[in-house]
Amino acid sequence: MTTKPEAARPLFALALATCLGVGYLPVAPGTWGSAAAVVLVSGTAAVTRSESGPVILVSEFTLLLALAAIGLWASERVVAAAPSNPDPGYVVIDELSGQTISLVVGLALSAWTAPPSHEPITAKVTAALAAGLLNWKYLVAGFILFRVFDIWKPFPARRAELLPGGLGIMADDWVAGAYAALGLWLLRVLRL
Repeated sequence: MTTKPEAARPLFALALATCLGVGYLPVAPGTWGSAAAVVLVSGTAAVTRSESGPVILVSEFTLLLALAAIGLWASERVVAAAPSNPDPGYVVIDELSGQTISLVVGLALSAWTAPPSHEPITAKVTAALAAGLLNWKYLVAGFILFRVFDIWKPFPARRAELLPGGLGIMADDWVAGAYAALGLWLLRVLRL
């Protein structure tokens, strides 16, 4: 049996997949990956909220899509380099991506389903993102909901986890993120 030389390891992909080493934290790396997402999403909101127009909307959804694409690419390479471990615990970009989905989509759903007004939908979503992504109660609720759904893995998350390679690593967290987004939407509809 031969081992890969150190130079052959996908170091750049590994750095991205572990969120610059967050995945190597010794206790609950997935929880730390989710916490990193909360910081990243709220930080993006803090930086872009004072801009005119839908800058925060474009920024947050670009972040969401970029994390999904980068996560697929990086996790695929990490798994290909170590095929004996199809979902390594140190890969936490999936949590980063899923947590981002829960927070951003949860607010977008809230704005989308808000009572009708003369305001364009982009303005409503932009306002919801600017307010919600800097609200600690919303961030804590989103964090908890995502971690619950990520650990529980309700249908079809467990099945999505069985998909091959990077898609299997990422897809179950996307499902958990969607469930958490629906939970956040419900909390906002019920005004809790």
